[in-house]
Amino acid sequence: MLLSGIGDFFNAIMWGPYAAMSFVLMYAYRGWSMVTGADTGLTWALSIMTLTVIVRTLLIPLFIRQINSARNMQLIQPKLKELQDKYGADRNQLGIETQKLFKDEGVNPLASCFPMLLQMPVFMALYWVLYGAANNNPVGYFFVHNPALVESLTHAELFGARLAGRFWLTDWSQFGATQVFAIILTILMVTTLFITQKQVMSKNMSPEAMTGQFAQQQKMMLYLFPAMYIFLGAWIVVGVMVYWVTSNTWTLVQQWLLIRNNPTPGTPAYIDWEERMIRQGKDPKQIAEDRLNKRRKTPNMGTGSRTVGQPKPGTTGKDGLRHPYNKKDDEDGEDDGDDAAGTGTGTGKGPGGKGPGGSGDAGGSGQAEPPRVQRQQIQRQQPRTESRANRTTKKKK
Repeated sequence: MLLSGIGDFFNAIMWGPYAAMSFVLMYAYRGWSMVTGADTGLTWALSIMTLTVIVRTLLIPLFIRQINSARNMQLIQPKLKELQDKYGADRNQLGIETQKLFKDEGVNPLASCFPMLLQMPVFMALYWVLYGAANNNPVGYFFVHNPALVESLTHAELFGARLAGRFWLTDWSQFGATQVFAIILTILMVTTLFITQKQVMSKNMSPEAMTGQFAQQQKMMLYLFPAMYIFLGAWIVVGVMVYWVTSNTWTLVQQWLLIRNNPTPGTPAYIDWEERMIRQGKDPKQIAEDRLNKRRKTPNMGTGSRTVGQPKPGTTGKDGLRHPYNKKDDEDGEDDGDDAAGTGTGTGKGPGGKGPGGSGDAGGSGQAEPPRVQRQQIQRQQPRTESRANRTTKKKK
């Protein structure tokens, strides 16, 4: 009773994917039957490939997000290690800082799973549609209302192999073309998956990314997933394996194009890409910077910068609001307007030496800062410097 209820619930959830798969297969079959003939294995195989192309085309945006997220995860590994070394004992603060880093860098660790998760209903729906056809049990709205299609798919053969059959047999005396074709498809599945993963590790991973826990996981997946394919290949219907081989081939070509045209910085593929861009008269650094800014959710405004006229953190502004204090501001050499004007008492060690009543060239910590910060400090200095000069002139008069 319980299992029957679970089965009914599952079928209710999968009604949409079942109907979609049967719809696409039905119209793809009708289209290809005009070219390759009706009731042939080739027509059904081409129909399944058409379904694959449609699904993978719809998933292209998610695939790009998956690759970008995996790439950014590689690039921020050194920063993650720094956070682990700094907050290793404080798991709560480590989690907060890690999430902040992900947000600043535009990284979503779960993005790499989205395309695979979205393909699972498609895979499961196609499997049960073809499995139902093998047992003369229509699955999917358009197959249920077109029993002739189910009959055609059930008996369709490609190179003598039944598309509704599979490798595993209860009676091995019936071993034949279906099992041989299933072995060939399994080999193709494993090969395309291995080449795709190997391509990423050898061409699109930096030497730093090839060390540590992340690299160990990649190496484990390189051999674990193909091994799983070998096991699954014995039970999967041949028609589903045609879908899987086509999908893996699509991924392999798509991955190659992406690595060639948009590789991860610091990798062998990136060096090759830079050389190609230079030969074409383009600036690879500018192109890479533009791509990075597009991937980030928020622009990088520099370290320790503050808008001119904004109250110093830890003080009350003209708006009557208390502005939170951030220790990082002081560590980065951020002083308020009075300190920048020379009224502070720092100990500068910058090129400007120890300034009058202040420190360094800009009256801050004296250390070199990004140009953006220096310009903002200079803009705050000028009004106060002129005001002090005016006061001195009045006193002399």
